[in-house]
Order: sequence, then structure tokens, then C-alpha cells
Amino acid sequence: MQPLTTDDLRQAYLDFFRERHGHAIIAGASLIPENDPTVLFTTAGMHPLVPYLLGEPHPSGTRLTNVQRCVRTQDIDEVGDDSHLTMFEMLGNWSLGDYFKEGAITMSYQFLTDVLEIPTDRLAVTCFRGDSDAPKDEEAAAIWQRAGIPAERIGFLPKADNWWGPAGQTGPCGPDTEMFVWMGGGTPKGNPETHPQGWLEVWNDVFMQYSKQEDGTYAPLQQKNVDTGMGLERIAAVMQGAMTVYGTDRMQPILHAVESLADAGGDAHKRIIADHLRAAVFIIADGVTPSNVDQGYVLRRLIRRAIRSGRQLRIEHDGTFASTVADAVIAQYGGAYAHVPKQRDTILSVLQKEEEQFVAALKEGMKQFEKAVASAGAAIDGLTAFHLYDTYGFPLELTMEMAAERGLDVDSAGFRSAFEEHQAKSRAGAEKKFSGGLADQSAATTKLHTATHLLDAALRTVLGDHVYQKGSNITADRLRFDFSHSEKLTEEQKAEVERLVNEAIQADLPIRYHVTTVQDAKEEGAIGVFDDRYGGEVKVYVVGDEGAVFSREICGGPHVARTGMLGTFRIIKEESSSAGVRRIKAVLEGGAPTVDMAQAA
Repeated sequence: MQPLTTDDLRQAYLDFFRERHGHAIIAGASLIPENDPTVLFTTAGMHPLVPYLLGEPHPSGTRLTNVQRCVRTQDIDEVGDDSHLTMFEMLGNWSLGDYFKEGAITMSYQFLTDVLEIPTDRLAVTCFRGDSDAPKDEEAAAIWQRAGIPAERIGFLPKADNWWGPAGQTGPCGPDTEMFVWMGGGTPKGNPETHPQGWLEVWNDVFMQYSKQEDGTYAPLQQKNVDTGMGLERIAAVMQGAMTVYGTDRMQPILHAVESLADAGGDAHKRIIADHLRAAVFIIADGVTPSNVDQGYVLRRLIRRAIRSGRQLRIEHDGTFASTVADAVIAQYGGAYAHVPKQRDTILSVLQKEEEQFVAALKEGMKQFEKAVASAGAAIDGLTAFHLYDTYGFPLELTMEMAAERGLDVDSAGFRSAFEEHQAKSRAGAEKKFSGGLADQSAATTKLHTATHLLDAALRTVLGDHVYQKGSNITADRLRFDFSHSEKLTEEQKAEVERLVNEAIQADLPIRYHVTTVQDAKEEGAIGVFDDRYGGEVKVYVVGDEGAVFSREICGGPHVARTGMLGTFRIIKEESSSAGVRRIKAVLEGGAPTVDMAQAA
């Protein structure tokens, strides 16, 4: 029997949950969050589903499944080992108040043993150990035993390992159970609690049964949900007998494209290049261009880290290196993600331009290095070495190599200290960005999210139909809205946009939604990017009465019930975001202190 390919596994998962267990297949979302603009990237399949996990009805029902492309950067420095990836595909299935632990665990066991035919003696699981907040999950363990997992293969781990959420400071959360496959040599030993070495985690079932309160206590949820996630690349490595995620059928050709350019060894650097440029291709395909802020900054960092690794492998980087590897990525994933090859020209152009700009930055960095040498005593200090790394892209190894040629040392400990401080600040910023979010569906963020619909419509009225949303970010204090437009707005244009939005607010227009097909939404004039991101049914939010509609837009929510609840809209800044994209920052002043949600017609 031939090993299952990555494409086989992706389809087998969807078929299993649709055909055997009545799940609706929904489309994977963009890497740029639409319903939770307080995070930079979609990091899990559940992120686009937060409104539905909180109780809003999903157009496709209570049993859902999909494949979601995800980007996670918190472990970016671990990329290059056997299992970490920046961009990965997550297989997921959800129960929105439908089945719970018994159903989820039984289905997971069936897929692993019946469909993938993994022997039971190579499987182990972990469950929540329990603490003062919630009891030990004996229920999940008992279900696993009834399914076929013996007691010695069931471990119990603390909240750090077997608990999910909440996404913010409060909200849905609960214990989870994780599934592992024995990848060590010889006979499988114990379970991940007693023998952590040799067990590879492949799947996680989260049981959202609690809601964390503002006082830190945990209350039972009225709607209990199941949220699961299986890493496609990891299970592909298991099923294909690969020692690493880079040894799978879709990753190998990308790695070979890197190797064809390299004159030197270094597996870690080859993996970094393959991983980072693979992620860059998907990010660019979803509309992001390199910049110095937010998603654009992450994209720039990925591209430049790949080029730095290319330098270590003595790969020429004159503008053609990154695009050569990108072509291999497009060839491997164009079948599963049709929007990627459609963006090929844009992807290659963006990578070429960024590569050329980075080469120029490296040249400028050499000037700074010479200044550092001139002012150094016996060694280049760690802060200067970090400045060369962070600003000009010099890896510490490159600085040390060049310093050695001048008979100088480098304070590597000082570099690591500066680097760790930078990492801590970045992670704290990311956690703050996530925790303040629309995922909590606060009154402030709900009102600001609704205001983006009015702003989008007003911009199209003032500037033209070429205006489309390119991204957004919402905190409790302000909205930020990126849109396609190449010129700076005049004072008159900004004033007219403000006037139109505030007129719509003062008119106290009703806001309602209805569920329809993508084609019907398009025909009725709803705004939206009509591509592969949408499934069979969508929600169309309408601002205004039929016959006098101010805005008609595909969205997942949340929204207020009437525009009069928003207060006064004011633009505080308009600026460039990237080439061909402008950015508006705005606030709402006054308005209703609490929010009634828009309901279906």
C-alpha cells in the first residue's frame, strides 16, 4: 500500500467528517483575520469561528469541518528543527452546541484507527489533570478507554498542557485531550506523561465547557462546544514515514529547489528558507505586502530571514533567489489553493523587490559595521551586534565572522541579552494585541467594527468603486481601516467621508443580516472579495431599509442593531499603509454604552 499523500490526507479528513458524521465543509478563511482584526494572522481554525462559538448561529449548521491555513510566529526561532513551521495547514472539526466529549473522542479514534489505520498500540493520549479551577477530566479518560486506548496509554497533564483559552482575559475555555503517535524506536513506552520522549502530538480536541469570568472564576457554559485541530504536515510525516515535516511529499520539492541553489551545506538554513518563503507566498497571496508594521512587518522579516540563511549557504541573492523558491511553493500548493497561482505575478514581483531592497540594506549595514569596528576596543559590544541584526539583517554569525577577520571578538552574551529583551517586548505586544480583542465581543469593539462598514461604504461613494477593504485592526479605543486607493485623501474628501458616516449614524438605520449563497450575494450587490475564502453560504449584513440601503456587505459580525447606537464618527489620521493602500484611523465618541446585536431577518 502506497503511503497517503498530503492531498489524500486533506481530503480523507473532510470526507470522513462529512460523509460519516454529517459535518458541513466550510471554506478556510484568509490568513488575514476578518472577524477578529485584533490579531495579525489567523493562527487556528477556531479564530474565524469565534462569533459562532459564542452562540451566533452559523449558516452551515452546528457540525462543521475545514482545512485552515495558519501562521504562527511566536516560535519563529525554532524553525529549522524537525517539527516547527511558520505556516501550516490545520485540519479541524467543530461542534457548536451539538456533540461533546463522547462524540468528539469517538470520531477522533475512528479516524486515527479506521481511516489512517494507525495501530492502537502506537497511540497515546493526555487529559487535563485538574486544579482548583476545574476537576480532573476523568470523563474524557473513561471515553478513551471505552474507545480502545488502554489505561497505561492515558496520561494526565496540567493546565499548561491540557487546557485551552480563553482567547482574551475572559470567555469560553476548557480542558482538552491531546493525541500522540509513537515515533521513537522499539516498543512504545508508557504515555506522554510518564515517557515524554518518542511521542509526537498530532491532534487536539478542546472541550469548551467553561466561561472565565472577570473575577477569575470559571462558570459552566450554556452552549458547550468542541474545537479540534490536527496539523496536516505532522500527520503527513507520520503516514509517510518521514523523520521530519520537511520530508513530506509537498515539502520535499521546495527543499530541493533550495538545495539546487546552494553551494554549501546546512540543513537548518535550508529548512528556514523553505519554511519562510512558503509562508511568504501564502501571506502575499492573501493581500499583504512588506512594510514596517503589523502583517507587512512579519512578511518582511520572513523574507529577510530567508535571504540571510541564503547568504549562509552562499546562494546568490540578486533578486531571483526568493522568487525561484516561491515558484516551487506555488507548484506544490496551487492544486489545493487555487488563489495562489492566480497571484503568481504579484508574489514573484513582491519577493524580487524585497530581495533587492534587502541587498541594499545589507550594503548600508556594512558601513555601520565599519563604524563599529573603528570605535571598538577588543570586542564589538552586544547591543551594536544586535543593532546590526535587527536593523540591517546581519546574523550574529556573520558579524562574528567579519569581526574575527579584523582580530576582534563579539560580545555574544550581550547580543543574546538584547535579543531576549526584544523578544519579550514583542511577545508582550502580541499578547496585548490578542487579549484586547473583538474575540471578547465587547460593546466598544462591536460598535467600531460596525463603523467600518459605514466607512467602507462612504469611501466608495467619495472615491469610487475601486475601494475595497485591505485589512483592519480594532481596539477598544479606535478602528484602523486599510483600503485600496493610491492617492492621499484631500481635506475635503475626508470631511465628506465623515459627513456621510455621521449622517448614516444620525439616521439611526437598522442593521440586519440574511443568509444566502455567494452568487446571490454578488447579484444583490453585496461588497466582498468573491474568491475561494467563502463556503456555500454567507451572511450579508445590510445597513438601512430595503430601497434605501447605505451598506450591503458580506461579514461574520458582530454588529450593533441600529446605527444610532454608534455615537459620533471622527477621522483622526489618514496615511499610506503600503503601495496602493491607504489607512484611516478613526474613533467613535459617545453612543450607547451597551450593544444590542443585529439579528437575522
